[in-house]
Amino acid sequence: MKLLLTAPDWLAGFLLLLLVLAAIQDGWRLRISDWISGLIAIGAFAALVLDGPISGLWQNFLLFTAVLAIGTFMFGRGWMGGGDIKLLSASALWFNLSDGWKLLVAIAIAGGIEALLIILVRRMPWSDATRGKVLLLRRGGPIPYGIAIALGVALMGWWLRVWNSPYFHF
Repeated sequence: MKLLLTAPDWLAGFLLLLLVLAAIQDGWRLRISDWISGLIAIGAFAALVLDGPISGLWQNFLLFTAVLAIGTFMFGRGWMGGGDIKLLSASALWFNLSDGWKLLVAIAIAGGIEALLIILVRRMPWSDATRGKVLLLRRGGPIPYGIAIALGVALMGWWLRVWNSPYFHF
């Protein structure tokens, strides 16, 4: 079920606000609070309650389970942070299988662009005090993938809502 498509505008806006908070927090501290991921998951369940019983909801749960399982493996290998996995898994609840792969592609593209931009920003002449305060600016440091996750989810949500809008089709 495309929960993001059927959710009321205020709930989609709340999701966007949480994604922005996650991106800012990950860029600033290289951490994403559990309460942000939790509220994103609760928002998906709120969208479900507001929409009523859905027969295709199993796809959302399957996508969530697959992302969480693969993400846990990646976390165990040190390839991704735990907060990133929780944010990605909670966000996956909003999408079904047909849009889930598009979501992952959008996040991967956003991650590639983010990595290039961070490499460029880190090469700028920042003071040591600034580099110490903003972990994102530390040379050779990790890249906060929560920013890419938030951007990918937001872009997919926008695309779904605009593409399926009655005002978009001629």
